[in-house]
Amino acid sequence: MKYLLDQGLSRSTVKYLLEMGIESEHVGGLGMSTASDAEILEEGRKRHAVVVTLDADFHALLALSDALLPSVVRIRIEDKRRPNSTYHSTCRSGCKERP
Repeated sequence: MKYLLDQGLSRSTVKYLLEMGIESEHVGGLGMSTASDAEILEEGRKRHAVVVTLDADFHALLALSDALLPSVVRIRIEDKRRPNSTYHSTCRSGCKERP
């Protein structure tokens, strides 16, 4: 399986994934830094790659197009300015404090 990382993800992530034996490319490394979401999806389809993104729009584009490929993984990163806020609001008794 190979991955195509969207512009919102760090290019250094590709290096890390490659070191772990995971075939990956970043859209910036392909000259697609300013490509539209639709263009990135098409590139993922051509490369038979899973598109990895922070952007929720990719799923909507796939749904509206009735396309089956490529697969898309959306990564959600918590707001680093509010540490543990989500954790504390969802934790029930017995949860251990996160570092």
